[in-house]
Amino acid sequence: MPYLGGEETVRELRRALSNPNVQSDQLRYRNTILKVIRLPSLVEYVEQPLAAGLRDRAACVRRVAVLGWAKLHNLQASSEIDAAVVNELYSLLRDPDPVVMVNCLRALEEILKDEGGVAINKPITHHLLNRLKECDIWGQCQVLRVLQRYRPQSEDELFDILSLLDASLVSPHPPIMAATLSLFLSLCSGQPAVSLAALERVRGPLLAACGSGSREMRFTALCHIQLLLRSIPGLMGAHYKRFFCGYAEPAYIKQRKMQVLVELVNDENVAMLLDELKGYCTDVNAETAQAAITAIGRIGRSYSDRCLEILTGLLGLKQDHITSAVVQTMRDLVWVCPQCSDTVCFALEGCEETLQDSQGRQALLWLLGVYGERVSSAPYTLEVFIDGVRSEASLGVKMELLTATMRLFLCRPAETQDMLGRLLHYCIEEETDMCVRDQALLYYRLLHCGIEETRKVLQGRRSDPSLGVLIGRPAEPVSQWARSFNTLEPLRQGSIETESVSRGSPEHTMFDPKPNADLSNTLDCSRIEKVHSGK
Repeated sequence: MPYLGGEETVRELRRALSNPNVQSDQLRYRNTILKVIRLPSLVEYVEQPLAAGLRDRAACVRRVAVLGWAKLHNLQASSEIDAAVVNELYSLLRDPDPVVMVNCLRALEEILKDEGGVAINKPITHHLLNRLKECDIWGQCQVLRVLQRYRPQSEDELFDILSLLDASLVSPHPPIMAATLSLFLSLCSGQPAVSLAALERVRGPLLAACGSGSREMRFTALCHIQLLLRSIPGLMGAHYKRFFCGYAEPAYIKQRKMQVLVELVNDENVAMLLDELKGYCTDVNAETAQAAITAIGRIGRSYSDRCLEILTGLLGLKQDHITSAVVQTMRDLVWVCPQCSDTVCFALEGCEETLQDSQGRQALLWLLGVYGERVSSAPYTLEVFIDGVRSEASLGVKMELLTATMRLFLCRPAETQDMLGRLLHYCIEEETDMCVRDQALLYYRLLHCGIEETRKVLQGRRSDPSLGVLIGRPAEPVSQWARSFNTLEPLRQGSIETESVSRGSPEHTMFDPKPNADLSNTLDCSRIEKVHSGK
């Protein structure tokens, strides 16, 4: 095998690169160039053929030569590309071949990355826009992405550019449509009315993308529709049936469609949407069923009576994952809509027998602790949990059980005193988890501070109506999410909800107890009765 840096190899390389047959065959020329560039000992010999390739008559040679310079820079990032080569690449932006033009854009972006990429001025911008339709889909997307850095010098120029982009805004190709809308939003950052008009224009292409044969395309379109609904909530209102789930659709698309349906609910379609979501609650996929129940709960913020009727009916199915999701949804619903608490308390009777997962049991315990005075069986339900605390594997359930029992003791002391003593004794003396032990010790010492002080800490807010209803929320400015459009960010978001939803115990009132030197370090459960009676 000849030495790769030897004279014979170099002569063979130069002969191959200057061979018209090799140059005219794009694949052979590309393979020769890229194979040589990988060899550090031969890089210095490839610069001259690459420079000659930029001026070759064959477009396929120019295409590969441009990419060769980008590859060369990538392999030798510490060395600078000759300014003459950069100028040559800039001049090739006006090459008659659209692929060469796009390749030059990409090459200049790589080579000038430290300087902010290719310089976009008015002549280059208008040249690229006028030749946009000559490029393929990928090329158009690249051009539109680079043009986001340009800022028109006048309002007339802005609207001239928007006129050139108008056809691409309703392109049947979703990537082009998305890239064009992203450029629209970038150019019209100071023109909110124009931005909203552009969002209206892309409604048709987005709906078409939701019916694409590609699952990935459908999912991406749904994610971006969620962004648009943040600024125009009624954008897809007349087309809500397009977001009904198909039987054979994958779970992640069904769940995203349900999130969109929640945003489209109104007085006219609420009955049909709830009926549709109710059907999804018994889906064979547990995650899809739970997502449907959660969606019904979110609609319940505005239509609580109808949703509670559905949720209560689902408890009758006696299925673990459904019951768990319903109880969690009811917990979240009463936190936002306290007027639902009576119905929820009535529905809780007997559901503890079906619950198996820790999240559902934590939700049930929170409800029993906060609304225990309205649930007749609350002490007996908690006693079942306390009797099985030794075999309980979930840390969250143990800590929620402690809090729920303490709260119930404050409103129903006679029924709860004995079981609270047993629970505190186990958690302080036998529990191995330090988090549970510390919380139990905190509650035990808190009781010694007095019953009123204990109430201040444990009986805080039962709800937070300030989170508001789902319907009639103010529209967000487009500028809040414009930068994330046509990126991966919408795909990572699990929900478009902007307000926070309570997923656990409500916030406790801050309390700074007075130091008490008489507090005992040992547990004496008999003192709980004295604390409550004030002795």
